[in-house]
Amino acid sequence: MAMVLVLVLSYQADCGQKPSSMESIPSLIQSIRFPEDIAFCGTRIPLEDPQVKAMLEKEMLLALWDRPQVILWMKRAAKFFPHIQQILARKQVPDDLKYVPVIESALRPHARSSANAVGYWQFVKGTGQRYGLRIDAHVDERRNIFKSTEAASRYLKKLFAEFNSFLLALSAYNMGEHGLDVEIDIQQTRNFFDLYLPLETQQYIYKIIAAKLILENPEKYGFDLEPSDLYPVFTFSQLNLSSDEQLPLVLIAEAAGISFKTLKTMNPDIRGYYLSSGRTTLLVPRGHENDFPARFTKLHEQWQTRVHKQFHIVKPGESLISIAKNYNISLASLLRVNKISLNTVIHPGDRLVIK
Repeated sequence: MAMVLVLVLSYQADCGQKPSSMESIPSLIQSIRFPEDIAFCGTRIPLEDPQVKAMLEKEMLLALWDRPQVILWMKRAAKFFPHIQQILARKQVPDDLKYVPVIESALRPHARSSANAVGYWQFVKGTGQRYGLRIDAHVDERRNIFKSTEAASRYLKKLFAEFNSFLLALSAYNMGEHGLDVEIDIQQTRNFFDLYLPLETQQYIYKIIAAKLILENPEKYGFDLEPSDLYPVFTFSQLNLSSDEQLPLVLIAEAAGISFKTLKTMNPDIRGYYLSSGRTTLLVPRGHENDFPARFTKLHEQWQTRVHKQFHIVKPGESLISIAKNYNISLASLLRVNKISLNTVIHPGDRLVIK
């Protein structure tokens, strides 16, 4: 029997955006006439260096050319920045780091790189697990905006302690700590602007700085969005569940009075169709936590009553398709209840659940 505990934590914030008075898009040349003093994480950007200015100009022009992407940055930033900023402040790292996930993932939970880096902050599996993220067949916390931001804050704080510079910390975040150590040792400098680093890493830093310049002052670059154009701040209530069995997410969604899609969208870190046993926190729209325990208890009892598990022992020569046909059930249902795929190899003696 599942045990359910509910902790309600509601969050609501004012994104503080003001409507723009700009009526035209400035020329691209105007857009790269930078203010004299630009800083990132407390470090002054030396625009008097022609190479530095050229790199920043390039990333600014490329970003501003893709205006739809910048608009999406702005809309998603309104939704997530208040939460990210709170975590960065609590972890005592610079607020400017909030622009990192803008470049890493465009603030999309399901973003995945060619190197299998996943989530808002684009952690690879090993690094994510090393900094406390759960990543397995049931949960991938790289897709959780709160937990991934906390992990990234810890990681970047550790890199800053090692390199004494957030520009170098971000370089290591992009190219790896060992690779950066090697370059520093060979080139005998710890000044980011004097280091000859892989082009991808150099571009990465300037992309983040460009995102900061644009998102700090979007009206200057002709992005005239009204507050109503922006996504609302992500608000939610929490359901803390404890269960000794796997539970169908559709059952939890029904108990919360929301659709399966809404539950999955608000909890992108939960994988598949079932909630694993143990303790889990789920986010639901505010107000939908009301009376959840009573509704869940009733629905759970009904679910247990109608679910009578029948097992089939695989015989030589049988396939998943033939087994499904023999029991007059769909192949998709057989795969789902056994949490397997069509590519799963079955062997004589294996036990399959038939519902």
